[in-house]
Amino acid sequence: MTTESFVINEDYLKQTLLELLAIPCPTGFTDRAVVYVCEHLRELGVPYELMRRGTIKARVAGNQSYPARAIVTHLDTIGAMVREIKANGRLAITPVGHWSSRFSEGARVTIFSDNRHFRGSVLPLMAAGHAFNDAIDSQPVTWDQVEIRVDEPIKHYLEADAAGIQVGDFVAFDPNPEFLSNGYIVSRHLDNKAGVACVLTALKTLQHYDLPVPFDCFPIFTLSEETGSGASHALHDDITEFVGVDIGPVANGQNAQEFGVTVAIKDSSGPFDYHLTRHLLTLCKQHGIPHQRDVFRFYYSDAISAVQAGHDIRHALLTFGTDATHGYERTHMSALNAVTQTLIRYMLSQPTVSSDRLHHAALTDFTHQLATDDIPLSEGTHLPDPRKLF
Repeated sequence: MTTESFVINEDYLKQTLLELLAIPCPTGFTDRAVVYVCEHLRELGVPYELMRRGTIKARVAGNQSYPARAIVTHLDTIGAMVREIKANGRLAITPVGHWSSRFSEGARVTIFSDNRHFRGSVLPLMAAGHAFNDAIDSQPVTWDQVEIRVDEPIKHYLEADAAGIQVGDFVAFDPNPEFLSNGYIVSRHLDNKAGVACVLTALKTLQHYDLPVPFDCFPIFTLSEETGSGASHALHDDITEFVGVDIGPVANGQNAQEFGVTVAIKDSSGPFDYHLTRHLLTLCKQHGIPHQRDVFRFYYSDAISAVQAGHDIRHALLTFGTDATHGYERTHMSALNAVTQTLIRYMLSQPTVSSDRLHHAALTDFTHQLATDDIPLSEGTHLPDPRKLF
């Protein structure tokens, strides 16, 4: 079997995604998702370490152990917590992760108390048009303007307390997934259940075709990307490259698409690594993987948490373009397939920069970016001499 001949098992990808979507896991309530991924890794024969709070650090052994790579995706999703039990027994909530209350209205949810769970609906304070008439359209969009109606005979805060509902209980929002025959997938929490499914499918493909990995690769599954800490604690010194897998916003003013893989060039923290980003783009071109580039203006990821924690790594981000991120999200199987293909090609490739094989490279081995003397100019055009500018 050559490294050129593999096919992504889309049935496995879809089934894995559907099973992940069925597991409630807002940030801080991720234990069941951790167990699910660990069981899949065991079935695939991929060894892993389980860190104290549940971050999973798997290892795909290469022909050489250094320089190592990390492929990182997160298990946690947005959600909410109970912040107040109102006098009428309804629940005020506070968001887990950064998202708008606009997308919470009308959702079916599960409230997890210390000993049991309850079902309910998130409703605006003025939910009945027959009672409030046009006033229902005057409510602001804030988390103070929504509440949970618990599907229990609760009409008073003492009844909620007696049932076991408390401030700080987690609230998980139903995903309501639809897998359409034309390839579209619509659901809450594609961020980042779809990314996890892509990584597991890439590992499944490596195992099925017995593809040779030249250098150790560490698939890492984090637990707190939605609240900012992400992969800051999960890397070791031998890891020189870090590729995150996450959602890419599709909207006016963005170049991300629901088809193909979208390679991020920059996010809110600044540019991703020049050389690793171009390495991924080159792999897409060489292997005919549909792709595009984008910059994300209001976006952070696990890759940034690792850099800000002080790790000396090259970092990049692969995304599956998704419409209405942190709402009722929609992507396409084309995007998930392309992300998975790119991950496999990346794991099979040589290091982005050959001098990264050395712990301390000499200046003669340092990287090279496009310089002014590399740029062809039209006839009669002259660049100024930078020595004469000051």
